[in-house]
Amino acid sequence: MNKIILADSQAIFRAGTAKVLAMDEDLRIIAQCADLERMFHAITTFPGSLVIFAASLRPDLGRLRMVLESTGSRGVVIAENSEEASKYVKQGFHGVVFRNVSGTALAECVRRVSVGDVWQPTQVSLASAPDDDMVGTRVRDRLTPKEMRIVALIVQGCKNREIAMRLKTTEQVIKNYLRSIYDKTGVGDRLELALFTIHHRVLAQAAAEVGSKIEAEEQAASAVA
Repeated sequence: MNKIILADSQAIFRAGTAKVLAMDEDLRIIAQCADLERMFHAITTFPGSLVIFAASLRPDLGRLRMVLESTGSRGVVIAENSEEASKYVKQGFHGVVFRNVSGTALAECVRRVSVGDVWQPTQVSLASAPDDDMVGTRVRDRLTPKEMRIVALIVQGCKNREIAMRLKTTEQVIKNYLRSIYDKTGVGDRLELALFTIHHRVLAQAAAEVGSKIEAEEQAASAVA
């Protein structure tokens, strides 16, 4: 039984990753961490684990590698889609996957790393292929500005009540919008929606931009108040 520690600030991505890995009977999720302090605590508490962590947490990679080695653990990096995967392998980490990794590839990475192999994805230059995500582009163009704001907050892990408060509307209105969003994206629930968004580069970029805009608007409103 391989022990897995998941560390990522995106709750919805942690949940999706755990859901994928739970399908393998040889894998056991023993800790989910939203920040670096909890991740380092979990690594020392559960030695010999496979640690899947997001590069976006910005850990001190040298320190993390030393802690992993001292506890007999291995690290798999969740890199952002625009990053170069090989730089993490060169720094001594055993596996790298991109944020938009498929469930099949993620499971294969974990299996390979757990037996001592090194795994990294084939590098794809996103900048050189801006129009290759046809599905993401089509869905992005079908969503209304209000629907895109809801998608952005779903990806951040917000529940309907919080979304309603932040968009100054009611939970019922959010539920109505979600039904429309599910129809347009072909997903069945908020977890599938978040993973669908993350896995389609164009849509993920649009959601990130909208999310940043929402935060800026809230900060401006708070400053005025």
